[in-house]
Amino acid sequence: MKKPRIFTVVLYIVVLALLFTWIVSFFGNKADDLSYSQVVELFQNEQVKKFTVDGQKIYLELHKPEETTGKKNLTCALANPDSFRLEMKDLLDKQHAAGVLEDYHFVPQGSWSAYELILPLLIVGGVLLLLWFLAMGKLSNSGNPAANFGKARTTLGIQEKVTFEDVAGAEEEKEELQEIVDFLRNPAKFKEIGAKIPHGLLLVGPPGTGKTLLARAVAGEADVQFLSISGSDFVELYVGVGASRVRDLFEQAKKVAPAIVFIDEIDAVGRKRGSGLGGGHDEKEQTLNQLLVEMDGFTKNEGVIVLAATNRPDILDPALLRPGRFDRQIHVGAPDVKGREDILKVHSRGKRLDENVDLKLVARSTVGFTGADLSNLMNEAAIRAARENRKVLTMEDLNEAMMKIMAGPEKRSRVRQRKDLKETAIHEAGHAVAMYHLPTQDPVLQITIVPRGQSLGATWHIPRDDGFNPTRNQMYEEIVGLLGGRVAEALFLGDISVGASNDIDRATKLARDMVARFGMCEELGTVSYLDGGEVFIGRDYQTTKSYSEKVAGTIDDQVKLLIDKAYAQCAEILKANEDKVMAVVDHLLANESMTGAQFADCMEGREIGEATKVSLFDAHKDDM
Repeated sequence: MKKPRIFTVVLYIVVLALLFTWIVSFFGNKADDLSYSQVVELFQNEQVKKFTVDGQKIYLELHKPEETTGKKNLTCALANPDSFRLEMKDLLDKQHAAGVLEDYHFVPQGSWSAYELILPLLIVGGVLLLLWFLAMGKLSNSGNPAANFGKARTTLGIQEKVTFEDVAGAEEEKEELQEIVDFLRNPAKFKEIGAKIPHGLLLVGPPGTGKTLLARAVAGEADVQFLSISGSDFVELYVGVGASRVRDLFEQAKKVAPAIVFIDEIDAVGRKRGSGLGGGHDEKEQTLNQLLVEMDGFTKNEGVIVLAATNRPDILDPALLRPGRFDRQIHVGAPDVKGREDILKVHSRGKRLDENVDLKLVARSTVGFTGADLSNLMNEAAIRAARENRKVLTMEDLNEAMMKIMAGPEKRSRVRQRKDLKETAIHEAGHAVAMYHLPTQDPVLQITIVPRGQSLGATWHIPRDDGFNPTRNQMYEEIVGLLGGRVAEALFLGDISVGASNDIDRATKLARDMVARFGMCEELGTVSYLDGGEVFIGRDYQTTKSYSEKVAGTIDDQVKLLIDKAYAQCAEILKANEDKVMAVVDHLLANESMTGAQFADCMEGREIGEATKVSLFDAHKDDM
């Protein structure tokens, strides 16, 4: 806590204490114990031992209070103290001489005690001092929330320095960002030739691909100030606060220039203007307008570079993306096999790996994993090793961590009925047998009816390589494989269950993409009717579809035809291999799991061998 804030708090406490003391002193004894006639009666009965008249009040001390009021000390208000003194003078003198009245005292009117004089002065002085603090703005710097609404809640600097060596799997992205580093280190070289550095760079990519890490690495490489803020931190309940915070953010950056301003999740504040359902000029639009002005307006931001990250570039305002503001968009995608291996090496620092750990094999088996996924994989493996009191990570740890990430932990303690187990076994056998007869699909690695996460069973198959450009036949056969579970239930159980809901969702989405997005339907031709973006109600509400209701009906019909065709082909495969399906089911009911090698033995008519420990990395061992 800062010293000015401590002083202010103490000052508040002192002033309040003085006010409380004054109130108690002057108003605490307002109620009187006796009336004037009762006081006179006490004197006449020689009950008063001592008394004092102070101002317009008399304070009495009695000889034997238990015989009268029960109180030893009493008070009474006097309308006229001088009249009381004259009226009682003879009686007082007589009782004082006789020793009945031991002592009495009349305080001269108009006299003030030191306490009464100093206390009001202290109160007035404390209030004036507080007003002075307010006038000088001290309180606003000492934690007054109302005065900080317009301040940008930035984080200055980075807790741990990050460089490009700490970023793996993004070599091309680092090359683009190296220009920013060179400019911040040596701006004169660029100015001599008349080159202007980009005002801003927008990092675009799926979640977990390392956009924020790249921004921190740029600041670490250039060794400049790094101001980070989230897009949601600009918007508040009060109108105008967002725009004020944008101004304050750039003022802070100019003071410490050269600097990098990093805005994470910029889509929270940079959405297209006019996208609200009710229209109007709302708070977010004011904030965006101020951001546009600060990035490329009348003000100059020499030495300030803006980096921003988002995974929703489709909803950003076009004015934000034009040259002069965000001049470049750097796409940060999921890493390839070499990038995944490099990322695994980075995240294995500080972890002791067993001799059998092959990060290259792990990289080949983690197709589609982002940097965050790989970091989580290594961390889950380390947690498992620590839980089992081991000092090193093994391939078994990595395998179990990968299964946990992809499908959740095993639930062997769940009690299941024989009927449910058979339904699950038939469902998974249908998937496996159908995939075995589809040339473009990956080999089955393991089949299990042990629940994991939300699934009652699973058929594991790991992609052999990074499939960046799937063909129509591959996508169609994937639909056939996805329908294997539902078809097997209908054929061999005579009933269907809800267990195939996720498979049907995936198959339907894939079929709709083939028909309406990728132009793979002969009826509709090579035309794309879907933009590929997620639903953004502010944009989609104001636009009409680019195709007619007739075309929409045709899309629905063609999607159903494609699904029906795949269903029929899958049913034909399973009917022709009913004995193989039931053999797989019997093995699963007896052993709960079936390895890829055992499944191959079953499909090729050989005797099913002994089960061995299955690893998700086995599918790529032959490729090494």
